[in-house]
Amino acid sequence: MSMQLKCVAIDDEPLALELIKNYVSRFPSLTLVQTFEDAISGAEYLRNNQIDLLFVDINMPDITGIDLVRSLESKPMVIFTTAYKNFAFEGFELEAIDYLLKPIDIKRFGKAIEKAADYYRYKNATNGDGEGDSLYVYSEYKMVKINLKDIEYIESMEDYIKIHLQFDKTILTLMPLKKVLEKLPGDRFQRIHRSYIVPVGKILSIQNRKLKLPAVELPISDSYADFARRWMKLR
Repeated sequence: MSMQLKCVAIDDEPLALELIKNYVSRFPSLTLVQTFEDAISGAEYLRNNQIDLLFVDINMPDITGIDLVRSLESKPMVIFTTAYKNFAFEGFELEAIDYLLKPIDIKRFGKAIEKAADYYRYKNATNGDGEGDSLYVYSEYKMVKINLKDIEYIESMEDYIKIHLQFDKTILTLMPLKKVLEKLPGDRFQRIHRSYIVPVGKILSIQNRKLKLPAVELPISDSYADFARRWMKLR
C-alpha cells in the first residue's frame, strides 16, 4: 500500500521541535503539515483538521500532551515525547503508538515510525472487520503487534485479558474478552467459555467438556457446547 502519513508536531521547546522536523524529513512516508510551540493553538488546529500522526510533548506549561489528546473528539495516532522516564500513567487509556524519551535517538524514532506505519496499514487493510494476520493491542504503554499464528489462547482476567503466545510469552492488556473477539477473524478463533478464546486450528481434541490445545487443557462451558458438537462432527 502506498502510504503518506500527514503529521503534526507540538512541543513548547523549539530545539525539540526542530529535531522532530529534521527526523520527519528523513522518512519519505511522512509529511509534516504543521508544527506548534503552543499547545492550545495546536489543539485548535487538530480539532479542525484531520491528520494521521501526532507527535506531542507530555510536559507543557499551558496544557499537558495527555490532556490535549484526551480533549480531541477524533484522535489521530499519537507518539508522545517526554524528557521524563516516569511519564503519566493516564496515557494508558489513550492507546499511544509509542513514547519517545528525549533526547530522541534517530534509530528509536525510526522504530516508532515503523509501528505507526504498521498500525496504519492494519487499520486500512482490515477496515475494523477482524480479518488479517495480526492483532494490535495496547500493553505496557504502547501499541503491540501480535501475529495471530502465535496465539495459543486468550484468557479473561476481569477487566484485563492475558494473551498467551508461543514459547510461554504473555501479553496483558486492558480489554474485555468480547471486544478482543470482535477484532479476531471468526473462522479462526472461538470463544469456549466466559474466560477463554481459542484458535480453532490448534485444537487437538475435545472430550468430556474439555478442550485440549498443544500447551493447555481448557473447560468448555454449557453456553458453547454447540461449538464442541460441530467441531467433533467435522472430525
